[in-house]
Amino acid sequence: MAEKKFQPFIAPEANVKELTVKSILLGSLFGVIFGAATVYLALKAGLTVSASIPIAVIAITLGRRFFKTTILENNIIQTTGSAGESIAAGVAFTLPGFLFLSSPDSAEYFNYLTILILAIVGGLLGTLLMVPLRKALIVNEHDNLPYPEGTACGDVLKAGEKGGDFAKTAFWGLGVALLYAVLQKVLHVIAEVPYWATKQTNKFFPSAKISGEITPEYLGVGYIIGPRIAGVLVAGGVLSWLVLIPLLSYIVPPDTIAIQLVKLGYLADITKDGGKGNWNAATHTFGDYSAAIYYAFVRLIGAGAVATGGIITLAKPYPL
Repeated sequence: MAEKKFQPFIAPEANVKELTVKSILLGSLFGVIFGAATVYLALKAGLTVSASIPIAVIAITLGRRFFKTTILENNIIQTTGSAGESIAAGVAFTLPGFLFLSSPDSAEYFNYLTILILAIVGGLLGTLLMVPLRKALIVNEHDNLPYPEGTACGDVLKAGEKGGDFAKTAFWGLGVALLYAVLQKVLHVIAEVPYWATKQTNKFFPSAKISGEITPEYLGVGYIIGPRIAGVLVAGGVLSWLVLIPLLSYIVPPDTIAIQLVKLGYLADITKDGGKGNWNAATHTFGDYSAAIYYAFVRLIGAGAVATGGIITLAKPYPL
């Protein structure tokens, strides 16, 4: 049986503009914009979503209409922009760990030059290590490895060559999100964090809390990650705020919670007011037991769950 040969969409002998100044500049611009959004989401929501497909949609819309870019130039724009977003995600998930391990009084506690160099070196290493694997993983295994996101980006770029109104949905989403953000953040017509909470003195359900930060970025993340992963995140919130916090509030004395907050640095001293949960040293009570227990115990449980999930994910491909 003859081996099926991979045929690229653009033939190698075709003379089509690809690595041009405008494609690099546009890709870098999208990388900065989506990189900033990625860091914001990573630090705020604890997860990120890929920007490859949105950048591909914007590239075929703005690039073709205003800059007369070719499909290969649009591919450079999409690749450069998504690479910037990927580096930003790596920075957001790793450098906070270094900050936690260093002293706030140190001159190197938050050095922008150090962060920039680490990000550049990480990006270069990733690119250079991928170069020798390209033929083996992409060309030779083209029919075996699906690469769903890369395939989707390629289909978007190829569809853009054929014409059509593919970016309308993306720009509609951008406009609705902007309007929602103005109503919520600027005009304060929409509540930012509505919540319902029970008191610590409740005999059956103490310190329980239901809240929701309903923002465009969270709605977008939920739409992209899908109902299964979003359901897991919601289940974690239900377990934390409606099970663990009421249980710990019922069985753990306030002084023990305060001592734990002191150990973690969220409370200066047990004899002083303030800190997470608004500790009252005179009455030995918290103004907000939910927040106090969250920072004292539940946050640590969540960190352990994340680490365990990562270990399980790494172990799943290997046979037992």
